[in-house]
Amino acid sequence: MKVTKTSLSECFIIEPTIIGDERGYFYESFHQKKFEDLTGLKVNFVQDNQSLSRKGTLRGLHFQRDDYAQAKLVQVLRGTVLDVVVDLREGSKTFGKHFSIELSSENKKQLFIPRGFAHGFVVLSAEAEFFYKCDNYYHKDAESGIMYNDPDLGIDWELPQRELIISDKDLHLPSFSAL
Repeated sequence: MKVTKTSLSECFIIEPTIIGDERGYFYESFHQKKFEDLTGLKVNFVQDNQSLSRKGTLRGLHFQRDDYAQAKLVQVLRGTVLDVVVDLREGSKTFGKHFSIELSSENKKQLFIPRGFAHGFVVLSAEAEFFYKCDNYYHKDAESGIMYNDPDLGIDWELPQRELIISDKDLHLPSFSAL
């Protein structure tokens, strides 16, 4: 397992060691002790989620507030997405900054997102199966988000606006400055 720091504090790219031969491949997608040793973080994942989305689907930017904040370890099981995170932790050196990475079933990279971040992704392939582990349970009353096209954040989603498929709920999220 290889762990690489991103430009955002405590947000890491995780690359598994892949063992392959003529039969296919094997890799360990998560190992608690290795994760803790390599990142210096202690995380206890309690919930796994999975979604299937078609090309152009943009989900985000979402987060859970207060006691229900979630750290996440995200990966793509099939297809390709552009994954985006925004640091919402006031007092953080990277507050208000965002980071994006292409995650795919080909590159098998994962992204660890600490608590206090907004998260979203857009599907770049025909379809994508997206999988993530959370360290806190989902709580409907704590869900929140930021509009995907917030001008203060200036996120490049890599697809033209006309190709994006966005839920009505996500189209009406507040701006970053309103938070």
